[in-house]
Amino acid sequence: MGSDSFINDVIWGLSDPQKHLPSKYFYDEKGSRIFQEIMQMDEYYLPGCEREILYKQSQQIANEINHEEFDIIELGAGDGSKTLIFLEAVVNIGKKITYIPMDISEEILKVNRQHILERLPDLSVEVLPGDYFSTIRAIESRPKPRLVMFMGSNIGNFPGEKAIEFIRFVNDYLNPGDYFLMGVDLKKNPHVIRAAYNDKKGITKRFNLNLLERINRELKGDFNLKAFEHYGVYNPLSGAALSFLVSMQEQDIHIADHTFHFDQYETIHTEVSQKYSLKELDQLAIKTGFSWDRHFTDSRGYYSLSLFKK
Repeated sequence: MGSDSFINDVIWGLSDPQKHLPSKYFYDEKGSRIFQEIMQMDEYYLPGCEREILYKQSQQIANEINHEEFDIIELGAGDGSKTLIFLEAVVNIGKKITYIPMDISEEILKVNRQHILERLPDLSVEVLPGDYFSTIRAIESRPKPRLVMFMGSNIGNFPGEKAIEFIRFVNDYLNPGDYFLMGVDLKKNPHVIRAAYNDKKGITKRFNLNLLERINRELKGDFNLKAFEHYGVYNPLSGAALSFLVSMQEQDIHIADHTFHFDQYETIHTEVSQKYSLKELDQLAIKTGFSWDRHFTDSRGYYSLSLFKK
């Protein structure tokens, strides 16, 4: 991530009447470490739910894909540890696949490839480092049918219309008969969702505040971390879980040649995590040009792996 785009995004976001910072900047080295802690939290149910579905229903999902030979393209693939569960199920029912993980981090893709080949040494793995908004173009020239995967409830980071735009963007790279598999966090007891973004140990707070620390470190900002509080809220009507940093006092912050004034209790919006009902997912499939969809949920109905067909 170039520091030019970082400084530009920060200045633009903090100049807005409703201050905001892009959530993609959470994930520097320290932020990524803290996020690993979040993934282990009791309150943060999402990874456990996704794994449960993968362990129990991967074979059913694979059986829905009526191609014997196809490419599996994963957007934002990470280390591939969860995907491996699915790939093993696909291979075990005798389908021939090529796995194409895409991620911005070349390093994580090396780990991914090693991970997969340790367990599936005969699998063809072709890594594609870079921003998947660009690298996805590479799949257009591939002749085989395809399944595109977008896991980890990452669709939740696209608010409202942006989610529709993104799924349409994926659809544009699919041919009729291709599939799109998406991890989605479902609407549920609002207290369960709120607790996932307001854990008792304050790990989410550290994760949020690290964004300000990163601005101090990389952009020579002078945020006083003790003068900000993390606040996570969930709106059960809209299905949006929102994260904010709240200025606990009136203060001025300096970054590069810019000064930003904060009133007491003024907020910086840092993240949205959208939740869906199964009915809303059905509507989303229709709006984004898919002919059918099927939902595979965990035992509590907290989470879905939703398979769309073009």
